[in-house]
Amino acid sequence: MKNNKSLGQHWLKNRTILDEIANLAAVEANEETICLEIGPGLGTLTSSLLKHFSKVVAVEYDSRLAENLPKSFPGKNLEIINADILKVDVSALIKSDNYVAVGNIPYYITSPIVNLLISSTPRPRRIVLLMQKEVAERIAAKADKYSLIALAVQNQAEVELGPVVKAAEFTPPPKVDSQVLVLTPLDTPQVDPTVLELAKQGFSNPRKKLSANLANTQLGISKTSWEDLLRNCTINPDARAEDLGLWDWEELYRQVQKISTTN
Repeated sequence: MKNNKSLGQHWLKNRTILDEIANLAAVEANEETICLEIGPGLGTLTSSLLKHFSKVVAVEYDSRLAENLPKSFPGKNLEIINADILKVDVSALIKSDNYVAVGNIPYYITSPIVNLLISSTPRPRRIVLLMQKEVAERIAAKADKYSLIALAVQNQAEVELGPVVKAAEFTPPPKVDSQVLVLTPLDTPQVDPTVLELAKQGFSNPRKKLSANLANTQLGISKTSWEDLLRNCTINPDARAEDLGLWDWEELYRQVQKISTTN
């Protein structure tokens, strides 16, 4: 079936890679675990998932594909939902807290899908997504390369990078390589979500020094005072937002709260 370019459809048909993705998803699974598949497309990944899960619930936006997919898996416990995953109530759809989420997702809605899954209630036990390699690396980033999405995701899940999938493995091939991202949601966030509100202000202009960005906020703290705060947190006063991890932001937030309390 011809792909729909506007939906970012690229078919992965390498069975070894598809099986590897399914294996990664099944690590946290048992006999009762349900698999939520996002964007099953032609069903190539679905085939591998059905080997591991007693039931697969597949959400497909393209009505052509949603209509044809069941014909490829007669007698299998496969439920097809023709819908936009970003408009679906996952908890109502799955009706279980024992599920994993898997998908070869369109590049242009990667962030919304990741945010949806890590904030769902209940959250998946495991999330395995094939996405643009650059985005996967950004989410899994460490010191000196942090981004706001990296902090947001790492605050709520353990993050691992899976195998790289070359563009040539897809039909039609995309312009860039892909990579598997594996998320294991945590029971509770590592830091209070309000800490990330401060981080968001720090990333307002990533090329500028952190002290300059934060001085432009409504907190009423001067650039010089921010530099002193950074030193108190053993953070280089010349640091940029990308240099700070979750615990750095938490400590900086605590220092700001102390100032607010004394004032």
